[in-house]
Amino acid sequence: MSKLWTWFTGLKLWVRIVFILATVAVLATFAPLTVVTSTVILAVAIVSYFKKGLSFAPFKTLKSTSITAIVAVVALAIGVAAANGTTNNSASDAKYSTSASPTPSESASASASASDETPLDTDSVVAANVDTSTIDSSTTKGETAVEVLETLPVKGRAAKTGYTRSQFGTAWEDVDDNGCDTRNDILKRDLTDITDKDSCKIATGTLLSAYSGETVSFVRGESTSSEVQIDHLVSLSDAWQTGAQQLETSAREALANDPLNLQAVEGSLNEQKGDGDAATWLPPLKSYRCVYVARQVSVKAIYGLWVTQAEHDAIATILDTCPDQQAYTSEYATTVIESASPSAMVTPTTEAATPTVEATTPMTQAVTPSVDSGSDVYYKNCDAVRAAGAAPLYQGQPGYSSKLDRDGDGVACEQ
Repeated sequence: MSKLWTWFTGLKLWVRIVFILATVAVLATFAPLTVVTSTVILAVAIVSYFKKGLSFAPFKTLKSTSITAIVAVVALAIGVAAANGTTNNSASDAKYSTSASPTPSESASASASASDETPLDTDSVVAANVDTSTIDSSTTKGETAVEVLETLPVKGRAAKTGYTRSQFGTAWEDVDDNGCDTRNDILKRDLTDITDKDSCKIATGTLLSAYSGETVSFVRGESTSSEVQIDHLVSLSDAWQTGAQQLETSAREALANDPLNLQAVEGSLNEQKGDGDAATWLPPLKSYRCVYVARQVSVKAIYGLWVTQAEHDAIATILDTCPDQQAYTSEYATTVIESASPSAMVTPTTEAATPTVEATTPMTQAVTPSVDSGSDVYYKNCDAVRAAGAAPLYQGQPGYSSKLDRDGDGVACEQ
């Protein structure tokens, strides 16, 4: 050992530094072996120290024993640190690698992080049953995404308690009464070169991913359908924690099946995103991020959801690069409103003689609940309320509307 030390100290300084760094790298790379080996050497050194030398040990003096023990301790520390880092990284990767759209055979083993997602190809089609009273498709009309973002309440996440995928209805549903489920409708919209496009089951197609710009082949099948999945831009778990748990189940069904909130993407990216919001995940293709967050903002505005502070700031940062990015209206929400049966519409409560609102009445009137002020005063948005010097508006005051009171606490357009 003393000869080895003499040799080492005789090297040039830069050679010793390189040697030490290389040794550390090797020890970290082979972390499990390093831990075992250094533990054995340390144990032998300790025994040798107290026994004043061991006949089979490579070190015979107390000095060489001490040096060996110190080296073993350092190697053990490096090995343990490297092993822990590997374990933590593996756990982190596992968190995002759970299939976000498990097939029926995978559902039993899916982790909780994927519980908000939906099956892939199904054989049955379920008709949608949506509630029109909470869908405000006029909220985003003619507005920029920045303007709509500033109308969203900023609050902390609600508890995830009680959340299950079934809270958002059966997956996938037939939302437009065309006899096809939503998944196949979105595949038909987002894929090219599709086969069986005249039926409800898309057999094959090609996806030019909006999230990455990559081209992905889709082949329907038990082991291949997961290559292309349908992402909820506002994930259902996130929606549940930012206001959707206060909606009726039928309104949540509308949110889960609204094409504005759906995008065909690579399965790997959908799994990576999980239930993340804009503060924790964004598409790798930077040129699509403005559209991505604009759609998220629009969905949250239409369905009366809020954003967290971190989410708000992340979206604002993206929109700073594209201030003219327009918000999106939901053609699906508009169709739902216009085609709703009279029994689904809410009639004004100001006077008994007021006629029932027809299905073609502008949505802002048709879906106004009875808790609104009932006066003739109307404000398009909170900016108009503040410009009139009327903010905040309390329930029952002229101009108060549930559309302006997104958190439902009876106070609209709080400062």
